[in-house]
Amino acid sequence: MNLDYLRYFVRLAEVGHYTKAAEQLCVTQPSLSHAIRQLEAELGVPLFERAGRNTTLTRFGAEFLDCARQTLSTLDQGVSSLQRSAQGEGLIRLGFLRPLGIEYIPRLAARFLEANPGKRLRFDFHTDRTRGLLEGLLARNFDLVFSSRPAPDLGLTALPVTQQDLVLIAPKDHPLAGRHSVDLSEALPYPQVYFSRSSGLRDLVDSLFTAVGGTPIIAYETEEDQVIAGLVAQGFGIAVVPYMDLLLKLDLAILQISAPPYRRDFFLVTNDAVFLSPAAQAFRTFVLHCSSGAASISPPFSMEP
Repeated sequence: MNLDYLRYFVRLAEVGHYTKAAEQLCVTQPSLSHAIRQLEAELGVPLFERAGRNTTLTRFGAEFLDCARQTLSTLDQGVSSLQRSAQGEGLIRLGFLRPLGIEYIPRLAARFLEANPGKRLRFDFHTDRTRGLLEGLLARNFDLVFSSRPAPDLGLTALPVTQQDLVLIAPKDHPLAGRHSVDLSEALPYPQVYFSRSSGLRDLVDSLFTAVGGTPIIAYETEEDQVIAGLVAQGFGIAVVPYMDLLLKLDLAILQISAPPYRRDFFLVTNDAVFLSPAAQAFRTFVLHCSSGAASISPPFSMEP
């Protein structure tokens, strides 16, 4: 069905006069008459009838008018939405690790909105572990993901944007609890609460112990860093975890890691096989521009003696 004919029909129904409707539509009256005849032929019923010099809807025309208006309204809304998207407006769907949702992501999103006044921009925020975030990105549920580094075989693009300190935590009555810092080789004799293999941190922590030439004694495994902290506070072992404010509220000791050298990066991850909306692309560019001066997620106190 010709969409122009639908618009002609609606305008003629509203004006009730062929000549006036044709003038408003910027078409000739014969062209308008032809369009209406074609529409009536396709539908198989008359849409208009003469009332003197004016034109009125038949009962079929009145029934069809609501449908035509709704159809054109839906189409116009869709066109307007896509045009706004092309101009850098619309929804930006973010997935990120929970520690980044405390300050890093909210600050970036707020600054981005401030830098784009007048634009219709919205964010959808979702937190998960790295595995779930990357699966969501591949399933096209997110535009951008902030996570640990993805495996190379996933074919995703990852750029470091900020860092987080790792610390060793121990129960308050543990032999290491009185220390301010520790070489990880000193942690090898003690049972540990460890990240499970599905966690994005497992490979990093493994690499740290490999660097000191040992294999940790893994007593328990879990994916969540907050659960690990809770278990350590109850005496289930020691653990290497990212620093988080929750640690200050638990009954445990927090130790700096003096060796080996390490770097825990958070990455901005995109799927280059999927079209990135102009709004999401603009936010990605903004994040990368800001990342050069981004601070790491670190303890708000000195753990030096």
